Amino acid sequence: MTVDVIEVVVRLVVGAVSTFLAILLWAKTRDTAWMLVIMGVIVAYGEIIYSTLKIFGVVPADVFLWEGLIRVDLVLSNLPLIFIGLGVLVMLMRRGV
Repeated sequence: MTVDVIEVVVRLVVGAVSTFLAILLWAKTRDTAWMLVIMGVIVAYGEIIYSTLKIFGVVPADVFLWEGLIRVDLVLSNLPLIFIGLGVLVMLMRRGV
């Protein structure tokens, strides 16, 4: 159990630092590629918070169902990768690759 708590605390701290730095970068840039990467980092931290709330029982696992098909878990775990991938794609298209 102690290992699980340490894992959750480390994820929260690293996610908070990453999100804080992403927000600082957000204030300095208006580049589309970087904005998509920043959105990916922020959504990833939202997933960390949601997972932590589920682990501690604050949010039931089945509270966010949409017509029984799409779960918030699925969306929050994949949305950051989609945003980061789109940011990389925009950067590659800009470079002409």
